[in-house]
Amino acid sequence: MTRPPAEPGDRLDRIDTPALLLDLDAFDSNLERLDRALEGANVSVRPHAKSHKCPEIARIQVSRGAVGICCQKLSEAEVMAQHGITDILICNQIVTPQKIERLCQLSLDIKVSVLVDDEANIELLDEISREHQCTLDVLVELNVGSNRCGVNSPESALTLAKRITDSTNLRFTGLHAYQGAAQHSRTFNERKSSIDHAALIAKKTQELLQKNSIPCNYITGAGTGTFELEAASNIYTEIQPGSYIFMDADYQKNLNQLGNPINEFKNSLFVLASVISHTTPGRPIVDAGLKSLAVDSGMPRVFEDSATYISASDEHGVLTTKVSESFPIGSKVRLIPGHCDPTVNLYDWIVCVRNDQVTNIWPVSARGASL
Repeated sequence: MTRPPAEPGDRLDRIDTPALLLDLDAFDSNLERLDRALEGANVSVRPHAKSHKCPEIARIQVSRGAVGICCQKLSEAEVMAQHGITDILICNQIVTPQKIERLCQLSLDIKVSVLVDDEANIELLDEISREHQCTLDVLVELNVGSNRCGVNSPESALTLAKRITDSTNLRFTGLHAYQGAAQHSRTFNERKSSIDHAALIAKKTQELLQKNSIPCNYITGAGTGTFELEAASNIYTEIQPGSYIFMDADYQKNLNQLGNPINEFKNSLFVLASVISHTTPGRPIVDAGLKSLAVDSGMPRVFEDSATYISASDEHGVLTTKVSESFPIGSKVRLIPGHCDPTVNLYDWIVCVRNDQVTNIWPVSARGASL
């Protein structure tokens, strides 16, 4: 890990750049907003840690009532377990023998669950867990519209659920029904239509399983863009929002029922950059480029609103502005990432600030955990 870009007590202008900045007031507001949104809803919350990869944030989420966390990779789960998180759903398929052996070892220390969508994978999970004398919790993943992983029919899900229940060392836990493609559908009606369809598939699968004497009381899914729809469906029993704690420039392009940009969650995550060159009036250059920001969802937005980030190279970002005097050499600029998850994965540290003063430095302990 690199050395931290700041120390507690530093003011904003003392932070080395580029740095990953967390505004704690906005972060706290986002945590509270999720709680308010779910008042009266009969669902559990299992936030997705792929957004932050930070055990300190995971512990905060659990302390506020989350039943556990989601991880996308086994190595992420191993890091979180090492830091005291004891209930983890790996929202992915674990298919190679060496990874399954690691999964079995992890299951001896914490409660861990995994997804399947293939019968041969179930057989290998059962075989290796039997060798390691452990029992694995397994969910069948449904393809509810993302067309990524997951079985394509309730009947296929039933076949896998039967195979799990017939195994010696696997325990059928429920269904995973995440509609990832709907998270950034811009209009409310588009998102609602997608989640109505996903919930219908999950319900039909649940009914088919129960008709065949396989209890299914656990259906998990949902993300920041749609979680209120899944929570209101009376089908989902658990939701998995991740980006809500940070928000990013792309999520904030989503529109609410009135056709207005959604603003209930605040931007709390920024890349702090410095102006390092300004030889051409109206074109300041900052020290945050492709190695500091994920641009798969577009260029970052300049929080100050008096400039626009127009292009990126490896270590440079080009801004344009009509107020050149606001961007002298050495001045700091806060950039809102287009996509928070892969941006976080570029940093070793999260610099926590309140009232423009550093309060904490949190390690991104699962950075690069991709195995």
